[in-house]
Amino acid sequence: MHHSFLFDLDQTLLDFHASERKALEIVVTANGLKFTEDTYEHFKALNKSLWLKLETGAISRRELFTIRFTDLFNYCEGDHSGLDPLKVNDDFIYTMSINGVLMDGALEFVKKIKSEIPDSRIYIISNGATINAMGRMKSTGLDRYVEKLYISESMGVTKPDKEFFDIVTGEIGEPEASYIVIGDSLTSDMLGAKNASLTSVWFRPQGDIRSAMSAYSIDYCASDFDELFKVLKMAVTP
Repeated sequence: MHHSFLFDLDQTLLDFHASERKALEIVVTANGLKFTEDTYEHFKALNKSLWLKLETGAISRRELFTIRFTDLFNYCEGDHSGLDPLKVNDDFIYTMSINGVLMDGALEFVKKIKSEIPDSRIYIISNGATINAMGRMKSTGLDRYVEKLYISESMGVTKPDKEFFDIVTGEIGEPEASYIVIGDSLTSDMLGAKNASLTSVWFRPQGDIRSAMSAYSIDYCASDFDELFKVLKMAVTP
């Protein structure tokens, strides 16, 4: 049996916000609008709320992409009368895809897993856009250590839906005990692991940790990559 580590991507291995900010500034200014730090903070807050709605099925991906840039056009100074929110969204996703940023220590961490935990396999499970995830992984070199990416856009189902995890585990084909879900999000990663009855590690926990662990049936927590490595090694050691 292999040890199948199912890693969330953004804010777990890749710094989503660093790539997001850089890409947004490039795209906004390229379209003749004014970019400020307030622009990014406004976009980030709305984007987060929209992805939470997507996780619950309240909106579609197309609606998410349209709403976030229609709103941003109205927020920014400049003439946006000729801008298509979906076209700008596509440009934004592509720009992010070539500007990947690793979380500090992430590459060394995955190398350590591959070299020091025998029979380990690393998979990515993400609710992001396929070209975005694949491009950022390739631009950072992270892709060289990953067996396969499972991206919701390509799969047609999102975390925390049990079906998402059923597809992943069904394709990998290992016993249920071999899987460990690692991620920062309670509402997608930890709830998804709970829905699928898989072992979970909440990475960089915040807030009322004890209550969250109970509510989401979380098995382990880890605050940094050193602690996460110890947790994973302990979890797979007989």
